[in-house]
Amino acid sequence: MDVLKIATAGSVDDGKSTLIGRLLYDTKSLTTDKIEAIEKSSKQKGYDYLDFSLATDGLVAEREQGITIDVAHIYFSTAKKSYIIADTPGHVEYTRNMVTGASTSQVSIILIDARKGVIEQTYRHFFINNLLRVKEVIVAINKMDLVDYSEEVFNKIKADFQALNAKSTFKEQNVSYIPLSAINGGNVVDQSENMPWYTGQTVLEHLEGLHASDVFEAGKARFPVQTVIRPKTEEYHDFRGYAGKLYGNSIKVGDAVTVLPSLTESKVSKIHFFDKTFDEAVAGSSITIELENDINVTRGDMIVKSSELPKIEKDITTTVCWMDSKKLVPGTKYLVQHNTNRVLAKVESIKNTIATDYSGTTEASQLAINEIGEVTIKLSKPLYFDSYNENKSNGAFILIDTATNTTAGVGFIR
Repeated sequence: MDVLKIATAGSVDDGKSTLIGRLLYDTKSLTTDKIEAIEKSSKQKGYDYLDFSLATDGLVAEREQGITIDVAHIYFSTAKKSYIIADTPGHVEYTRNMVTGASTSQVSIILIDARKGVIEQTYRHFFINNLLRVKEVIVAINKMDLVDYSEEVFNKIKADFQALNAKSTFKEQNVSYIPLSAINGGNVVDQSENMPWYTGQTVLEHLEGLHASDVFEAGKARFPVQTVIRPKTEEYHDFRGYAGKLYGNSIKVGDAVTVLPSLTESKVSKIHFFDKTFDEAVAGSSITIELENDINVTRGDMIVKSSELPKIEKDITTTVCWMDSKKLVPGTKYLVQHNTNRVLAKVESIKNTIATDYSGTTEASQLAINEIGEVTIKLSKPLYFDSYNENKSNGAFILIDTATNTTAGVGFIR
């Protein structure tokens, strides 16, 4: 069954948690005790409706303040697909959380309060989805019940967002617009009787209709080696396999491959998936590869097709989202974790900070927490990479503080 990863974004009280709770409730994905807890809590608060935000807001502070603070992952399934939803916070002080939640998502749902329309935070939410190259974006214009289900209000917000979308450099992105009322379920799973003027799909119908080709970006095949398998048993005495996850594109038995960084060449002789062998593996597969000849391959190496070599350099220009309370300044040293490869690095320079409202850049010499900027980095040994725009999996990395082992930032190679 296909698994679709979704990230949500929205400002305070736009209804993200309520939308997710309604999705779970209407697809019968909530357990009986969870529904009873929601009913009991809603009654105690004096609500005349079910407060579905309780289905996702797990932290006490979130329930007390009615806001999302941390990233929560919610799992549910329908007959067609399995879904993983990252309920991310929308506040500017939690930009790092939103980047984390959206970084592995193929679809993003950006909520807009119909009473407020497109606001500054909407710009930031859309900017981050552009930065992370999320291919499918659903603009959910929520709380239509509070504007009398007005088609005019919906069209005005849609036009404002389309003007924002015109600023995007990610032209392959598909943006859809859905008017809804999450609190009563209108256009979430079932069509709303209150908006007969809207003839498009509900949120769930849209998600159910997406195919892998709609949300995955094909690139060049990249196979970071996670571990070398040597059973050394009587049955598999001479077995040597290289295990990992395949990114970007497929790989076949017989393909000429190059091992990086040694540049040693070989051919794929077998592809194993559990106890079976296949002639071809597709992107996203966790597999074990055998090569025709015994060569030196270790964890952190990368196997690629010989006709599709990545860049191999010690200096990289990147866009970094800073996540640490300690500011990023030139001259500091960090570990760069790039796939399974870990390299010592030094920050050479910080050129600017990038405004998330599309207003441009500002010259800067440091990055504070939640800021995004252009940073040049020098590595102790060459990295084998693609630009993030060409291959997301091979163009992203994290920066690790060598003293505290903290994930201090996430970067995207230009």
